[in-house]
Amino acid sequence: MSEHRFGIIGVGLIADFHAKAIADMPNATLAAACARTPEKVNAFCERNGCDPYTDYRELLAREDIDIVTIATPSGAHLEPTVAAAEAGKHAIVEKPIEITLERIDAILAAHEKAGTRVCGIFPSRYSEVNQLIKKTVDAGRFGRLTFGGAYVPWWRTQEYYDEGGWKGTAALDGGGACINQAIHCIDLLQWVMGGVAEVTALTATLAHERIDVEDTAVAALRFKNGALGLIQAATSMWPGQLRRLEVAGTKGYAQTLDQDLAAWTFADESDADEQIRRKFKGTQDSGGGASDPAAISHDNFTKEFTDFCAAIDEGGQPLIPGRDARDAVEVILAIYRSAAERKPVALPL
Repeated sequence: MSEHRFGIIGVGLIADFHAKAIADMPNATLAAACARTPEKVNAFCERNGCDPYTDYRELLAREDIDIVTIATPSGAHLEPTVAAAEAGKHAIVEKPIEITLERIDAILAAHEKAGTRVCGIFPSRYSEVNQLIKKTVDAGRFGRLTFGGAYVPWWRTQEYYDEGGWKGTAALDGGGACINQAIHCIDLLQWVMGGVAEVTALTATLAHERIDVEDTAVAALRFKNGALGLIQAATSMWPGQLRRLEVAGTKGYAQTLDQDLAAWTFADESDADEQIRRKFKGTQDSGGGASDPAAISHDNFTKEFTDFCAAIDEGGQPLIPGRDARDAVEVILAIYRSAAERKPVALPL
């Protein structure tokens, strides 16, 4: 197991979860962090025992750092991630990996050229219950898949959007409830169901002011395998409820409430099914981000960072390489296009 030294670029809320994940890894050290505001980066580095920088190129010039995590605003991921590749550093990029397919493809091309690895952060794929659903779908126990749903009935205050200067802006957020909050559940849905072929969507801004993105969205889907589906994404639904993933077929049905397994039933029950229901009932131990962005666990971040380091050490690919992180963004951009053009949109875009 090789030793890895990390740098973090961007020190907003989510960077604290990156730092906690790195601290939990026996073969990783947080060496440095970077932000444009000296007061913010100095405070972050004092809390986490690492060196502060205000220019990410100076951080990337350090020979002892081999991995950087990118935690800048969503529409500002391209530049530091490409610079990381050019400096020979591997990169773990917060969701969304970027806000346009062109910018994502530029990131992928830079890392392919450099021979470095890049992945997108989707910790929900590493949760045990979501891994179970994916494996069970792939094993065929659901029969023919007929329906998949992703529901994110969340709430964000007006103050949430007013702070920081970039939240709720098309230029740096890339969108609203879909691309910022619901993207984790949308990624799970398209990953489990096998990809989206067509989207028909409506979006609106109903509960907030001074934002130019949606706080409420609905979409009807046709998956590549012929199954139908729904996406609900909102930051307008007070007081906020746990997100749900729903998977159904001709022989089985499953539903999650974030980390809890709310339903697990099959036409051909196995001896293990009741044990599975008991194991994953009542496991949710946080608010799941439904009303408070900080009310999440860093445990699945640790799993993802560990997987990424193992891929580097073993010469393989992580569970979510950068190209896979592109898929959820493509679905969301199809939602936005469909809502704007008021017609179905086929994928790929």
